[in-house]
Amino acid sequence: MNIAMIKKDWKINKAVYMIVFPVIVHIIIFSYAPMVGVLMAFQNYNIKDGIFGSPWVGFKHFADFFNSYYFLRLLRNTFLLSFYDLVFGFPAPILFALLLNEIRNQKFKRVVQTISYMPHFISTVIVAGIIIDFFSSTGAIAEIIAKLGGPTGNLLGMPRYFRTIFITSGIWQGLGFGSIIYIASLSKIDPELYEAADIDGAGRLKKAIYITLPSIAPTIIIMLILRIGNLLTVNSEKILLLYSPTTYSVADVIGTFVYRKGLVEYNYGYSTAVGLFNSIVNFTLLIVANFFSKKFSETSLF
Repeated sequence: MNIAMIKKDWKINKAVYMIVFPVIVHIIIFSYAPMVGVLMAFQNYNIKDGIFGSPWVGFKHFADFFNSYYFLRLLRNTFLLSFYDLVFGFPAPILFALLLNEIRNQKFKRVVQTISYMPHFISTVIVAGIIIDFFSSTGAIAEIIAKLGGPTGNLLGMPRYFRTIFITSGIWQGLGFGSIIYIASLSKIDPELYEAADIDGAGRLKKAIYITLPSIAPTIIIMLILRIGNLLTVNSEKILLLYSPTTYSVADVIGTFVYRKGLVEYNYGYSTAVGLFNSIVNFTLLIVANFFSKKFSETSLF
């Protein structure tokens, strides 16, 4: 493309380029420029010397992390919380969308959708406060469980209940909002397919199995690949607000460990190395998940 063609294209699409320009600048400043900070993972970083002046230590921080007492515990806790969220949290919006799709009263359907979206827009701090109040020794849910013969006391402070509370509260918070993309996919299904199934005598269950699910399968696969690509990414902010030293054994994850090492202990190089390790594992899982999806189905990210 010569200069004349570039000028001609600029005159024709000037408005489009002007609209895109702020987006490009934003991506460069907030997505690409901070990648220079990866160098901190290989340095004994200190603020005085900066990124380009701090002493180089190579893979020392990675070796220290892999040999530390916390490595296996962090990996186990992060994986288990993410795995439980994948097993129980991922299908929940799909099932909810399928149930909404069966509601014929449009007014009631809109009310249910609106109510289900609301928890997503509540601040994580407020959600954590609600959970702490409800599951404390004098909380409503804790008292109900105690009256039904369950354990008494602060349930959130008991290691065996922390993961259950964390996962179920996450499902409640993201159920409605997570179903939006599936509801949009359901709206694109050809109604004639259902009409043909009615003629053949198919019930609601068979229509869901043989029409609805196959029609939204590409969307489900894409969302599953993205979820697997974030398998070691847990809602660290929520955990920081909920956990305590008594639940570190089951609640301490890579994200909270990075926070303590970086912002509490000011060990920036070490925390960056741990965060980089987490990102590399997530990226690898994304590539593997996409590879198998592409191999066994016609749907993939790239």
